[in-house]
Amino acid sequence: MASIGVAAERELGWFGSARLRYFGPRPLIEDNSVRSKGSMLVNGRLGYHFDKKTTVALDVLNMFDRKVSDIDYFYTSRLAGEPAAGVDDIHSHPAEPRTFRLTVTLEY
Repeated sequence: MASIGVAAERELGWFGSARLRYFGPRPLIEDNSVRSKGSMLVNGRLGYHFDKKTTVALDVLNMFDRKVSDIDYFYTSRLAGEPAAGVDDIHSHPAEPRTFRLTVTLEY
């Protein structure tokens, strides 16, 4: 696992940051016979401090729109029509697609 980031910020004016998160292949069960694939995501932020109380920022999550798993599990599951004993398989939660988030902060 690695997480690397860079940020630049001043009291007034432009600021920004970028963060890379990498999860390498990893065992999903104790004997290491089932492994997940690696995943890498990059998030970024660009914003502007108008004064000490007013800020606007745009976040871009999953900047490169990578189609990867955010997390993987290995367990037995059973859907209708499958054998009564169930099926051992990897179940994944996909990473969200590229997402934009605009934040306006007004302090009083």
